[in-house]
Amino acid sequence: MTVGRSPARFKRTARRNRRNGDSIPRPPPAAPEEAAGCSVDGLRLPSEPAAILPKDFFLVDSLELAPRLLGKFLRRDEVVLQITEVEAYRPNDSACHGRFGITSRTAPVFGPGGHAYVYLCYGLHTMLNVVADKEGVGAAVLIRSCAPIGGLGTIEERRGRKAEKPVLLTGPGKVGQALGITTAWSNHPLYTRGGLEVLDGPAPEKILVGPRVGIQYALPEHITAPWRFAIAGTPWISAPKNTLHPP
Repeated sequence: MTVGRSPARFKRTARRNRRNGDSIPRPPPAAPEEAAGCSVDGLRLPSEPAAILPKDFFLVDSLELAPRLLGKFLRRDEVVLQITEVEAYRPNDSACHGRFGITSRTAPVFGPGGHAYVYLCYGLHTMLNVVADKEGVGAAVLIRSCAPIGGLGTIEERRGRKAEKPVLLTGPGKVGQALGITTAWSNHPLYTRGGLEVLDGPAPEKILVGPRVGIQYALPEHITAPWRFAIAGTPWISAPKNTLHPP
């Protein structure tokens, strides 16, 4: 997909996908430069249908899981998003919700890796996190930005705006809105068929790293920690971009 051009759309084959649960729809025939398996704007589409990632994929330190999630896909119904930017939140991290201990709100972040942790920011923005590591650790990866791969019409409807530019999905609240999720999805297993899933996808050729966004309340060493990761060369990244650099 290129800036100013329509993102690749997938045919609506939701019934077949719900039966199979392990593949995303194939894109319609594309021009050679946009064919599946190529790299455009830093994003790569798989040459084969993507499988749901297994639970074991998520049972690692959040700092390891975060860059591994780049290029993977989020799917809910006909909406398919490719993950382009993430942030890692770790145990003993003064910016992590785990610092509050186990509460009714934070309990999912202490659950086993591969589950969703969804919370409201400022009571308005639905933030999707992927829980990392083993049960009881208290770590997660925030999904900051994505690129639209399928279900663009539904994404635009949920977002309340028509746009094929990065402003549509560059920000964690926008991602949650595009997926149509609420806090009721917190603790949902992302490695099971149906509902909200994380699918395999091609690893990016290059990534960028930098400090996380909006955590001025944290300790200085956590404010400056380079725990934000993004795909290099794609415009589907949230602001600020000037704090991101090659590792």
